[in-house]
Amino acid sequence: MRDLHTFLADYGESHRHPVNQWVHILCVPAIFVSTLGLFWLVPLGQWFGLEGGLAYWVNGGTLLAVICMPFYLRMSAGMTLLMSVWLALSLAAIVVVDRSGLSLGWTSAVVWLIAWAVQVWGHKVEGKKPSFVDDLVFLLVGPMFVSLELAHKLGLRREGVSA
Repeated sequence: MRDLHTFLADYGESHRHPVNQWVHILCVPAIFVSTLGLFWLVPLGQWFGLEGGLAYWVNGGTLLAVICMPFYLRMSAGMTLLMSVWLALSLAAIVVVDRSGLSLGWTSAVVWLIAWAVQVWGHKVEGKKPSFVDDLVFLLVGPMFVSLELAHKLGLRREGVSA
């Protein structure tokens, strides 16, 4: 299996244009949280005999997160921590939307569609196809890449991941 450095370098090959980088810095988190929001709508708690408050937390979104975490564990402890923060923030946003009276399904679907449309445009600007077209695992690499790229743009890291 490829290591973290290889994944980031390969992902960076189709994310060198500054406009496409900013598009991804904005849209990857939107896609991440909205995807979890859509999966959140699949209740699984009853399948496990859970009731009440605990059943609320056992759903397709939390199952998806559990399924993806071993990939980040394989990458590094730091990436596991980073993606745990992404997950916690995403779950908090999902709960806020869900309990606000807004439709979690419609909100997630609209955000998901708009963010993907903007990313397609970003790749048109870049002139290269998205990495996940060749390997779906790059859907998991995107959040790591944009986190490191944003840290670089904010001056928190010396080198950008695409350099």
